[in-house]
Amino acid sequence: MIRFILNDKEITTSLPAGTALLDFIRYHKNLNGTKIGCREGDCGACTILAGEMVGDKLVYKSATSCLMALGNAHGKHIVTIEGVNIQQLNFIQEAFAIEGATQCGFCTPGFIMSLVGFCVKHSTQDGLTALDAVSGNICRCTGYKSIERAVAMVADKMAHCGEEDAIGYAVANNILPAYFATIQPILLNYQLQQRSSVPVNTGAQKFLGGGTDLFVQQHDAMHDADISLLFDKTHLNGIHQSGTACWMGASVTVTDMLESSVFRKHFPNLVQYLRLVSSTPIRNMATIAGNFVNASPIGDLTVFFLALDAQLVLSDGISTRELPLRQFYKGYKTLDKLPGEHIEKIWFELPAAGALFNFEKVCKRTHLDIASVNTAISIQHNNDVIQQAGLSAGGVGPVPLFLRQTSLFLQGKKVTEAMVEQAIEIAQSEISPISDVRGTAVYKRFLLSQLLRAHFISLFTALDAGKLVKV
Repeated sequence: MIRFILNDKEITTSLPAGTALLDFIRYHKNLNGTKIGCREGDCGACTILAGEMVGDKLVYKSATSCLMALGNAHGKHIVTIEGVNIQQLNFIQEAFAIEGATQCGFCTPGFIMSLVGFCVKHSTQDGLTALDAVSGNICRCTGYKSIERAVAMVADKMAHCGEEDAIGYAVANNILPAYFATIQPILLNYQLQQRSSVPVNTGAQKFLGGGTDLFVQQHDAMHDADISLLFDKTHLNGIHQSGTACWMGASVTVTDMLESSVFRKHFPNLVQYLRLVSSTPIRNMATIAGNFVNASPIGDLTVFFLALDAQLVLSDGISTRELPLRQFYKGYKTLDKLPGEHIEKIWFELPAAGALFNFEKVCKRTHLDIASVNTAISIQHNNDVIQQAGLSAGGVGPVPLFLRQTSLFLQGKKVTEAMVEQAIEIAQSEISPISDVRGTAVYKRFLLSQLLRAHFISLFTALDAGKLVKV
């Protein structure tokens, strides 16, 4: 039995766990303010909030309900546009009305919910702005300047909020209805009754994390699929440092990375990198292990962690084995993973003091888009002499690539413009891009060359960029 709070009502349902939450909201509860748009997480029309207890704090995050399994709502507070209505317009709705930031109105509920998510998030440590909060919302008819002005009004309002009680502040300032103050005790009671220490069902046909790709590919099949829900398993969550290594549960999300003190300490440009990964609602749902297992040749997180030589701990529910991520891909969409196995943990050695890291990505639009080519590099050096390097690339082969020969070439080399050009030549010999909707093979080769130059220009400022940039 699935149990959660939907707006201000407690819900129990025996519907299959793989039912899309969007379908439950609209077709079973007749809450039609949450719209059906692309069903791929691209338009943001179906955005809702999901609130859950994290320790002793109630934390809300936006999510695209078309990609969220009903089973992943278990034990949470799910909020639709109807659930943020008060007697008059709430502050965000009023800001949109004042600025004329809506026309046909189809997209407006999603924008409102994304901004409510910005207002009630407990932590500001992710470094993201109010505009970042709506990076996954698309409007087809209004034009974005009026929306940006409305967003600015909301950001200015929240600038006066202390981080410790964002929910209380939102209730007091007509952003949320008063019933939000009653939610935490109910969720605490849920937590006492049922938390997710249940063993993983390794006999299931499918493992489901955040669902951000599986529901795109198999929406209809997921409804009746035999699935094992991994997203909220306690032992599959959390990020911590042990010695010089960083350990993560398989269900850690991109947002978890953004909010992690371990990642923020060792990757100073983390926000810059992860802003390029999808949108806020998707980052709130997409898991690291899901990105790995999806085996997309252009998986952003896969490319990120290939450069860091991440190690996977695979489990079949009885025994575990460890495997380097660099050995996980055997061919296009083919993994070194048995049907009953799932990724349980991921770990990697944290960059040492003075080590360098960079991530680059080119896609047709800045946010919420699949890369044409992406690449990451990790370097340890001494006086500009590279001691160890890990270079990865996506979009230039049938699998996410660790560029082994190029990485070996870099070791022991002093960083010069000529050395960078030599490394690019070797990288070109390791890739085999194809022409598709994201660009021709020639274009992708050119992109990778340019991005490799961008790595070194960013990391070694003494280089003469003019000698490296090719047009």
